[in-house]
Amino acid sequence: MATKRINDEPAYVLHRYDWSESSLILEVFSRHYGRIAIVAKGVKRPTSSFRPVLLPLQPLHLAFGGDAEIRTLKAAEWQGGHVMPTGDALMSGLYLNELLLKLMARDDPHPRLFDVYANVVQVIASEHGEALQPALRAFELLLLREIGLLPMLDVQTMTLAPLTEDLHYTLVPEGGLRQANPTDRASLTGAQWIALQQSLNEDAQFTTTLRASSVVMSELKPQLRALLNYHCGVTTLRTRQMMIDLQTL
Repeated sequence: MATKRINDEPAYVLHRYDWSESSLILEVFSRHYGRIAIVAKGVKRPTSSFRPVLLPLQPLHLAFGGDAEIRTLKAAEWQGGHVMPTGDALMSGLYLNELLLKLMARDDPHPRLFDVYANVVQVIASEHGEALQPALRAFELLLLREIGLLPMLDVQTMTLAPLTEDLHYTLVPEGGLRQANPTDRASLTGAQWIALQQSLNEDAQFTTTLRASSVVMSELKPQLRALLNYHCGVTTLRTRQMMIDLQTL
């Protein structure tokens, strides 16, 4: 029986592993098939047409076939739009990829999250640096919501009691959203959490979440970082540690 071939699938390369002297295993985030593994045979040869195309943070259309856990690459076309990010923008993009690799199961489609990722990559590749941090916070929120790891942000998690707009609440990995106490490093008011929840509604646009994140990003960042590290099973993500090391140098 012929193996199924998928054509013109929107995708991004998240990571690449050596498979042989001439081939690579690609971890790919595709729009309709989720995170999948693809072998790119002969891609490391100087004459390979795939070699300059299969790069991270670049919009691609892929063709692949096979019914095993690792598919086989048949074609790859760059969709254009922007050049490879550099500096802090590149590190931010690799951070997004690390989150997807650690938190997304294989073969679990999330087309809405794919579209959000594509939007954030466009922000990262643009020259508007002031939008970078809000875009990262918006992506973190939408990623956690999409894979079921974000509690509702308009009620206290343990009691389901509604939030009081002028009281402060904090998001903790083990217990969700609860009323803040003096020892908490960061918190938001009930009104701010409610606004974030409204920005995450099913029919909300990415720009809505982006705007809501931008006004609270300094307080939101450490809370989301703790939640992400908890679910990734690490104290510090690899890309985050690389950024710290580079700043130290």
